[in-house]
Formats: sequence, C-alpha cells, structure tokens
Amino acid sequence: MASQALGLAEATGFELTEKRLAIRFPWTALPPRLWFFPFRAAGKGSERLTPPWPDLVIACGRNAAVPALAIKRASGGRTMAAQIQDPGVGHAEFDLFVVPEHDRIRAPQVIVTRGAVHRVTTARLSAEASRFPDLAAMPRPILSVLIGGTNKAYRLSRHRLGEIAEAIGVLLRINGGSALITPSRRTGGGISLLRNRLGGLSVLIWDGTGENPYFAFLALADAFLVTADSVSMISEAAATGKPVHILGLDGGNAKFSRFHAAMQAAGITRPFDGRIESWSYAIPDDTVRAGAALRALVLSRLEQRECA
Repeated sequence: MASQALGLAEATGFELTEKRLAIRFPWTALPPRLWFFPFRAAGKGSERLTPPWPDLVIACGRNAAVPALAIKRASGGRTMAAQIQDPGVGHAEFDLFVVPEHDRIRAPQVIVTRGAVHRVTTARLSAEASRFPDLAAMPRPILSVLIGGTNKAYRLSRHRLGEIAEAIGVLLRINGGSALITPSRRTGGGISLLRNRLGGLSVLIWDGTGENPYFAFLALADAFLVTADSVSMISEAAATGKPVHILGLDGGNAKFSRFHAAMQAAGITRPFDGRIESWSYAIPDDTVRAGAALRALVLSRLEQRECA
C-alpha cells in the first residue's frame, strides 16, 4: 500500500512527504465509519498528522482513508484528498478515487486502473539495475520470481512452496540461466526451504538483509514467475513489458478472479504451465494516467482559489 501511494504521488510530479501510520486499538477493531477522533488512531511508530496541511493528501487502503479525510476537514476543505482502493467510506468526500477495475466503485471522480498503481518507471529500473552489477553479471536468461504468501484470499502452504522451488530448479537445469527470488513477509519461513531445494544452482534469494534489490530484480528479468496472491507484484512485473507467468495458489475470491481474467484477456499474464514462454504486450499506463489526472485536478483547484 505504501508503494501504491508513493507511486501515485511521484506520478503527480509534486513534492511529497511520506507519513506512515500504525493504527492502534480500539480503532483497529472498528469499521472506518466509526472512527471518532481519527488523529488519535495513530499508535507507536506512526508520524504525527499536524499542520501545515498539504494541498493534497493521498491515502491507500482502509486504515488511511479516515485520517486523510480528517486532514481535509481540518484544513477547512483546502486540502484535496485522493484515495487508492475503495475503503467503503468517504464516497462523497474524496476528490478522486483510483481503484483497480476488479473493485466495483464507479463514479465521475473515479479513475479505474487494470491493476495496482506502483513506483516502477523506466528511469528507476535503469538506475536500480546499475546499482547491483553483480546481479547484472549473472548467467542469462534471468528468471525473477516474486513470491507472496497467505492472505485473506489465498494460502501458500509449505508443500506448494516446495513445488514452486522444484519448478524453478527444473527450469534452470533445462534452460540454464539464473533465478532471482524475492519472498515477502507473508512467505513465512520459506527461505530455508528455497535454499535447500535450489542449492548448487545460479540462484540469489533476497532474505531481507542489506539493500533491497527488488527494482533491480524487475529491471534484469527476462521473464517472471509471480504468485497469484498479489495484485501489486503482478502489476509491477507487468510494468516491465516482460512475460509474466502466474503461479497458482490454493484459494482465491471473486475480486482476484476478475483481476486475473482481465490481465489474461489483455495478453499481459499467462498461467504457469511448467514452461517459460515469450510474448509481448502493451505496458499498462495506469500510474502515469492517474498521476496526470490528479495533478491536473489539483492545479485546477489551486487556480480557482487564486482567481476567487
């Protein structure tokens, strides 16, 4: 969610400040519509939300929506508020929504994207690839593997992770090349399993220590394997224009089904069937489009104020 908010903010071209929130009890147990005194919801590790209020606040997800609207109200309406994803509140108050098409909210102030907005740009990919020359020197082709984990919709079992590791090993033994693997916090204790199954092969597994090579993994990939549980990781991989193969997991829900169907229909992703294929597609322009629309809206509002 932080990546989505930062990606949209960067796409506006405005100067930005990031404020991270760790919501505390009892707000975590309440639906957003019952968040009284929302400025008090931020707990330990959060940054305080205090004046001077910005021209624009961008929130992502359920927990950031009400604090964003509180900023707008505290500013006397001078702060514009944009929301990424539908939080189920504030439909009449947010100035702009940016939602993936598998969300159902539709209105004049809603920009619909195919996937998630993100921070992947050509400039960032080029810069990050040059920061990790050891990765760029690994044998080609490079297969970047983005692994999520269990969430409300999907389950990544240890058995399934073992199957994924075995598939990576088979691909490297048949095709040669290297694998760059990044698990997530939701992968749990799977790093040791991956290392044990892929020992002796040209594989780098990021374990969360040292500099984060994630954008370099994206930049250097000739193809991707991405688990089905993460709209963000799939959208970020798709921003490179490289083939994106989806690793199925147990579970799913209607929203994810709509997302995967849309990505496949657009020719962006394909289910992984044991082979690495090659294809091309038009890179989604969701983030650039949403950022430009939000920038124009803010500048128009500021111009109206100056003329008033």
